[in-house]
Amino acid sequence: MSSKLLENCTLCPRDCHVDRSHGQKGYCRETEELVVARAALHMWEEPCISGENGSGTVFFSGCSMGCVYCQNYNIAKGLAGKKITVERLADIFLEIQEQAANNINLVTPSHYVPQIIEAITLSREKGLDVPIVYNCSGYEKLETLKLLDGYVDIYLPDFKYMSKEIAKKYSNVEDYFDYASAAIKEMVRQAGEPFFNENGLMTKGVLVRHLTLPGCLKDSKQIIKYLYETFGDTIFISIMNQYTPLSNVKQYPEINRKVTEQEYNELVNYAISLGMENGFIQLEETASESFIPEFNEEGV
Repeated sequence: MSSKLLENCTLCPRDCHVDRSHGQKGYCRETEELVVARAALHMWEEPCISGENGSGTVFFSGCSMGCVYCQNYNIAKGLAGKKITVERLADIFLEIQEQAANNINLVTPSHYVPQIIEAITLSREKGLDVPIVYNCSGYEKLETLKLLDGYVDIYLPDFKYMSKEIAKKYSNVEDYFDYASAAIKEMVRQAGEPFFNENGLMTKGVLVRHLTLPGCLKDSKQIIKYLYETFGDTIFISIMNQYTPLSNVKQYPEINRKVTEQEYNELVNYAISLGMENGFIQLEETASESFIPEFNEEGV
């Protein structure tokens, strides 16, 4: 399945039509070769994902979004990571499970969906039984998501923008809302309503993340309103304030700062005023590079 889908790659909405199976690279900057930058327990996801043992994160190199403020810049640009086989990826899943991970958390996986499906199939044949988390930008194609039906238990998408102008400026994409809104509807169709085990860990469902950007409070409010009015309690919403201005945003002075406490509190209070209850907020100092893991090929 992998080679055929990658010969004329249209896995993401960029529709590059490049032959990744023969070494060509599209917007994601990756060929068909799997490149993984880190595979290890991660303690800083939402409590229902990380729990006490941690989430078994697998960070893939490359990205179809390329946000100017990306906190994982090195791997998003394909500058870090180790080439591995599908068989090795399946073994990594099992090794993470043996570390008592609550789940397998696939981070920025969209451009590797065919290979990931093969790896999940292989690892399940060898005893993998923890939930699979699909941790993505939200900029997804329905055709690609439908390939994942039956393989993914928890969808963990971002919902970054409503505004075409903001999406274009910071992610070079004007149709983000169109794709993300349709994608989340498909994710809800597949995963159903959220379900939690006796330890409070999510085992199936959709948890949508929104990263609050400096100066974009109006857009953030529109996003929260849309999500709550459209999906209600069939999803959880995570309102994040961990935006960290790194060196790559110096040419964008308006976002070269942290989100203020006033901005974030106003957004949270707005969500509460709408009646939103199924959600997560961040209370501690999270806008720090300490929340960004080292991409040193650990566990790969």
